[in-house]
Amino acid sequence: MAKYNICLDIGGTKVFGAVFNSRKEIIARIKRKTKEDGESSDNVEDVIIRSVEELIKEAGIKKSEINAISAGAPGVIDQDKGIVLFSPNLPWKNYNIKKPIEDKFGAPFHIGNDVNLGVLGEYKYGVAKGCKNVVGLFVGTGMGGGLILDGKLYTGNQFKAAEYGHMILDPEGPLCNCGQRGCLEAFSSKQGMSGYIKQQVSRGRKTMMEDAITGSTFKAKALKKALAAGDEVAIEAVDRACHYLAIASGNLVNTFSPEIVVYGGGVIEANGDYFLERILKEVDRYCMPSIRDTVKFANAALGDDSIVYGALSLI
Repeated sequence: MAKYNICLDIGGTKVFGAVFNSRKEIIARIKRKTKEDGESSDNVEDVIIRSVEELIKEAGIKKSEINAISAGAPGVIDQDKGIVLFSPNLPWKNYNIKKPIEDKFGAPFHIGNDVNLGVLGEYKYGVAKGCKNVVGLFVGTGMGGGLILDGKLYTGNQFKAAEYGHMILDPEGPLCNCGQRGCLEAFSSKQGMSGYIKQQVSRGRKTMMEDAITGSTFKAKALKKALAAGDEVAIEAVDRACHYLAIASGNLVNTFSPEIVVYGGGVIEANGDYFLERILKEVDRYCMPSIRDTVKFANAALGDDSIVYGALSLI
């Protein structure tokens, strides 16, 4: 009898995978690069297949024992049909990833937007368990969002809902990758913070983060180290990010009246308490008091596992 579920978090740079037993416990994990050295990005499907095969081996199970495979990936995804309509960091457009995976392993395959699934994971198994209305903001290279309304994941028309990262907070603000100005992502994501830090460096200011930034991003642990050392530029970048996260959170609270707002993603995983403390200092200014009184603000409890637990929830 099939009793194991294989769940994946597919990113632009890595694939994280886990095997769950029938008691919903993780019994094996792997992490590998999305694109191996010397490979073209067209081999993402092959990397997924090899990741599943590695998980099967790591868990010591047979292919016939797999109940289902499920994944979260960045982009706009038709959750019902298993088609990646568009992904900003992967070479997929109107790509049916469902069929080749099902053909290879003979098990049902499910896929959804990664941050949607991260919020779903926290709703089912993490800090938002027991709530019916949940707003999630995940801070990473970009800024992702997810929304649970009346106990159901809300994906909107054509699965395009909850793009909170592109909520415009200052129409004359910094340029965002989406082409607009002043988006939350342009202030509060790794890219947004990197932009601010680079600007300060260009003005002659010194910071530990100068060497930590590669392209338009940095490792979250480098930011944690700089904050612990009292690096002024890093502190300013985070204060600015939290200011706009507080404004966005207030707008979302006033719009949806959730029971909880959850902050997740790699930056929060590494620096969550630092961010949450600063968001809480400001957020009351942007919420209607009668709504704010019934909302909790919290960091994700599942950390790196949020998305794989969300993928499990799709099965």
